[in-house]
Amino acid sequence: MTNTTISITQQTKKALLSLGTKGETYDNIVKKLIKRYAWKKMDERWNKILAEDEFIPLEEL
Repeated sequence: MTNTTISITQQTKKALLSLGTKGETYDNIVKKLIKRYAWKKMDERWNKILAEDEFIPLEEL
């Protein structure tokens, strides 16, 4: 796998460092954030479905 460079501010770099653990790479921190974001979006989607859709109890099927 090849690496790439992205430009971020010092403030963003410090924020990333604060989210990681000692020795954790920026790549791992960003991957962790992406995974959390994906779960959050999926959770929001499921909550919307639960709030807006009608369900039939299993006993009625």
